Amino acid sequence: MNHTERLASFIALGQRLRHLTEDEKADLFSRARNNNSWFDAPNVASALDGIARLLEEDSFRTWANRYPAEPPTPRAVGVVMAGNIPLVGFHDLLCVVLSGHNLLAKPSSDDKFLMHWIVDELTRIEPRMAERITFVERLNAADAFIATGSDNTGRYFEYYFRHKPNLIRRNRTSLGILTGQETPEELAALGADIFQYYGLGCRNVSKLLVPKDYRFDKLLDNLQPWERVLEQNRYQNNYDYNKSILLVNRVPHLDNGFVLLTESAQLVSPISVVHYGTYRDEADLQQQLAQVAEQTQCLVSAGGLFPGSFAFGQAQCPSVSDYADGVDTMAFLTALT
Repeated sequence: MNHTERLASFIALGQRLRHLTEDEKADLFSRARNNNSWFDAPNVASALDGIARLLEEDSFRTWANRYPAEPPTPRAVGVVMAGNIPLVGFHDLLCVVLSGHNLLAKPSSDDKFLMHWIVDELTRIEPRMAERITFVERLNAADAFIATGSDNTGRYFEYYFRHKPNLIRRNRTSLGILTGQETPEELAALGADIFQYYGLGCRNVSKLLVPKDYRFDKLLDNLQPWERVLEQNRYQNNYDYNKSILLVNRVPHLDNGFVLLTESAQLVSPISVVHYGTYRDEADLQQQLAQVAEQTQCLVSAGGLFPGSFAFGQAQCPSVSDYADGVDTMAFLTALT
């Protein structure tokens, strides 16, 4: 397969995802949730919509044409995929195959069903893709590696894959910037950045940076439509547990019945908890952001007005060129010799 054929296959996959029938969706959503109870219908639907957006023809072609069409020598690239949100490993799959290499995919057990499903859809569109994508349990045959995991597993990956080209990703999270001037509509949109995928993704906002003396009542009121997260038993269990820990330890916090806000220096918060920190002025805010830049996946602010930030509600809507950890995956792959 040449670059033009690979490109056309992915564009056709995007069209296929946009035209799934209601019966196909119902069956897929049911099977996905049976495999992983966090992957309920709204979240799987959001993941599919996100991939369809990545594969919209004009923007997709523009992005793809930035890179060499064919590698000097196709390599076997082993990818250790995360499974925290539905189909989170798809972007790596896309990059490896589109760049002309062969993919050895090790999906997370939490996302194995959906990854196999989307590859089946792709190979129905273009049967030759089966020669390019192989699911494996071990990556011994790989010439290069891409791996995503926690800080601890990142250190293991770096040691284990040290003798071959590798791209290793670690824990990152996302931050929300509030000024106190946000409208109710903007605060409501922030709810998607916090609660979509139940807060399990690296693009979910787990910490807010607010002015000193910020009043949270307006924010908590406008997050109320997301109370439906309590319908997920595992989220409810996390909320009950984390609330009890805060109460037992007498940690000051705010509680609107489904999310807990507490001041903390930590960036990453447990499920159902959002941390916050304060800033004095913009200079102080900039300094704090610079200190945690290496652990930050993305920023959100009202209207995306803060430099380098997404608008509230857009954290989970990355473009095809929004690379995990800010490292250009395609550049890594096209540099392989």
